[in-house]
Amino acid sequence: MPTPRGYAVLAAGLALGVAGWALGYPELAVLSTGCLAALTVSGCWLLASFSLRITREIAPVKVPRGDPAVATVRVANIGRRATRPLVAVDRCGGQEVAVPLPGIARGGARFASYRLPTARRGEIAVGPLLVLSCDPLGLFRRVRVYGEPGTLLVRPRTAPLPVLPSGRVASLEGPTSDTAPSGTVTFHALREYVLGDDLRHIHWRTTARTGTLMVRQLVDSSLPVTVVILDTRPVCYLGDDFDIAVDAAATVAAGMATAGFPVTLLTAAGGRFDTRSSRGAQDLLDWLARLPASADGELGAALEVARRLTTAASLTVVTGTATDLSSERLAAASRTFERMTVIRAGRHPGARLVLPATCVDAASAQDVAAAWRRQR
Repeated sequence: MPTPRGYAVLAAGLALGVAGWALGYPELAVLSTGCLAALTVSGCWLLASFSLRITREIAPVKVPRGDPAVATVRVANIGRRATRPLVAVDRCGGQEVAVPLPGIARGGARFASYRLPTARRGEIAVGPLLVLSCDPLGLFRRVRVYGEPGTLLVRPRTAPLPVLPSGRVASLEGPTSDTAPSGTVTFHALREYVLGDDLRHIHWRTTARTGTLMVRQLVDSSLPVTVVILDTRPVCYLGDDFDIAVDAAATVAAGMATAGFPVTLLTAAGGRFDTRSSRGAQDLLDWLARLPASADGELGAALEVARRLTTAASLTVVTGTATDLSSERLAAASRTFERMTVIRAGRHPGARLVLPATCVDAASAQDVAAAWRRQR
C-alpha cells in the first residue's frame, strides 16, 4: 500500500499532468511522467516476493514483576533468493517493539532478541510479528503477519519470608502439608498423578474409569490456616500502588504455602484461593498475576468469611494507604485469630491509623519481609 509520501507523489503527478495539459507546458508533463514512473518502479520493487519462516521463543514464560524476560525470534529464509534488510514490529501488550532484520542469504537464518516489558503485573500477549518492507524511495510499504501470538505471565514480586511462631500445635510429628510425599491421614480430593507422587495413593478404580492416573490428595486438617485478605478496591490505592499490594499479599501467602502451611487468600470482591485445592505457591502466584482491581464488594464481608474458618490461626489484611479500614472491623476478628497484621502497601504515605493489630507500611515486597522478621 502507498505511504503518505507515495500519496503525495501520486497527487503531485496527477496535478502536474493536468496543469501541463491545460496550460500547454510540456515541462510539467515531463515532471508528471517522472512522478508516475517513480511510483511504477517502487511498486515493482515490492513485487519481488520473499519467503520466511519465523518462530518466537519467550524465556522465561513466567517472571516476577520487574525481572527481565526476553523474546528471541528466529527468521529463516526459505525462498529462492536472498532477502533485503527488513524491519519487524512485535506487539507486547500495548507496546510495539521494533526488531531490525538484516539481509538473509538463501537458506540462511538470523536471530534477534529483545526485552519484553515486565513493569506491570498481568498476562501479556506477545505477537504476532509484523514484517515491514519498503521500496528505496519510501513510496510503498508492504506488511506481512508471521507466527502465532505468545503469552508472558508477569507474576507478583515476592521476597523470602520466615515462618512466625504459633502457639498452636500443628502436628505431633511436626508440620506436614498436602504436598508432603508421605501424605497425611485426611482425604481431601482426587487429582491427576504428577511425577513424584507416592504410588500407594493411586486410586485404581477412578484410574480404570477415566483412563488417567488419579491419586488421593491427603491433607492434615490440624494445620493452622494462614488467612490473607487483599483489598481490591481501587479507591484504597494511590497511583499504581495496587500492584505493590498484590506483591505484599503474594509475599505472605506464597511464603507460608512454601513452608508447608495451608493458605486461604480472600479478596474484598469475593474472590478466594485455597492452596489445599492446588499445587500451592505456584498456582497461587499465577492466580494473583491475573487478579484485577475491582470496585465491587467490601472488606467487612471478607473479614466475616475469615472469622468462619475454624482452623485459621493468623490473619493478614493487605490494603492501601488511602484505606477506610477502621478498628471496629478488626475488633471482632481479634478474638478469632492468634495474630493479626495489617499491611498498608504503597509509595504514598497515608494517615496514621490506630488498629488492634500489628500495622506495617510497605513500599515493596522487601519491606514486608523485613517487617515480618521483626515480629519473630
